[in-house]
Amino acid sequence: MQSISRRKFIRTTIAGAAGLSFLPLVKSCKVPANDVIRLGVVGLGRQAMYLIDGFRQIGGVQIVAGADVYGIKRQRFENQMKDFYTGQGQNVNVATYEHYHQILNRDDIDGVVIASPDHWHGVMGVETCRAGKDIYMEKPLTFTIREGVELVKAVRENNIVLATGSQQRSDEAFKHAVNLVQQGALGRIEKVHAYVGGPPVPYDLPEETLPGDLNWDLWLGPNPYVHYNHELNPPISLDPPQNERIWGAWRWYKEMGGGFTTDWGAHMFDIVQWAMGKDNSGPTRIIPAGYEDYEFLTYEYDDGWIMTEEPFDEAMTKGVKFIGADGWIEVSRGHYVASDPSFMPAEQERDDSVDYETGIPHLVNFVESMRSRQDPVAPVEIGHRTCTTCTLGNIAYELMRPVEWNPATESFINDPEAEKFYHRQYRPGYSL
Repeated sequence: MQSISRRKFIRTTIAGAAGLSFLPLVKSCKVPANDVIRLGVVGLGRQAMYLIDGFRQIGGVQIVAGADVYGIKRQRFENQMKDFYTGQGQNVNVATYEHYHQILNRDDIDGVVIASPDHWHGVMGVETCRAGKDIYMEKPLTFTIREGVELVKAVRENNIVLATGSQQRSDEAFKHAVNLVQQGALGRIEKVHAYVGGPPVPYDLPEETLPGDLNWDLWLGPNPYVHYNHELNPPISLDPPQNERIWGAWRWYKEMGGGFTTDWGAHMFDIVQWAMGKDNSGPTRIIPAGYEDYEFLTYEYDDGWIMTEEPFDEAMTKGVKFIGADGWIEVSRGHYVASDPSFMPAEQERDDSVDYETGIPHLVNFVESMRSRQDPVAPVEIGHRTCTTCTLGNIAYELMRPVEWNPATESFINDPEAEKFYHRQYRPGYSL
């Protein structure tokens, strides 16, 4: 068995990104090759801070606006951007807004980074497409399958570049593993384990008093009402500076998120479907853990192979294990182990002080796609298909029985009960 430690691992910095490969042409160039790309950011929480830090390091990119329903987060964004551009000797006017429509209405903004909670992604994404702006959207791409279908239509009808925030597609270790699987180095793949964690649970946090500068009604948006708890929108401090100590807990509750199934499944299931040639397809049968003798959430595909949401080591590492007739590979962030030395990637030093979100050239790929008008490495169709796979797992958990799915028509097979979860009812005033 060969392995690479966390420190001696693959790292490609944003500054050194080169040789990026692209997918088909989208449209004629919207942003001239030498012009500055101006971005607005929607949702200014913890994940947005990572993305902002990455985008502002890319030459020819300016972050000129931010929108959030929480006043203190708008102020943090404004302070940080002012300090950054002042330190760079640049005079960049950065505006903040409570409502993201104010960013969409600006003609001088080329692209929008959507880092809002998942329940907002569908509506925000479609509206951003209709506003004619390119999109970098955090995963999972949407909250429901129908939202994903409509988002794909909106992207293509409006000639938009949309990059899904599946940065593992730009990670050299994951790319190496996928290439080996696709080239047949492991022989016929017999099993795939992709460990991500469990489904969402019912919302049970106690109700708390709303902060005075948090627009809770706008935070809910299209979502049915739930009461406020600080863990959904973790507090921060400006004096002394203190960022979020935890991730927004909305993701763990079925009223607002998809649990680990979508949060980490959007990464790890994505790698599996990429490696196995299912980027434009998906599973045909999904069986929840606990049904009859199934110990793990199980996905069956039309050509006979099976993916289980199953740990592959004692540490319960979130990652993927490909098991073939001629060998196996385990790959995750900071972890690569293989049955044969020939399956190992080249060793490079990794700087552990650089966050994974900004140490992988995924953001560069989006910017280059905006200029070239070619699809990024994780375009809308791929993000949607991966998200659908995750959501199907949660639907199977909700019904506690298998569901049959037709990837070609994106529909359930003779299952009116499952069809009820294809979409959800929005609050009055919201629609796709």
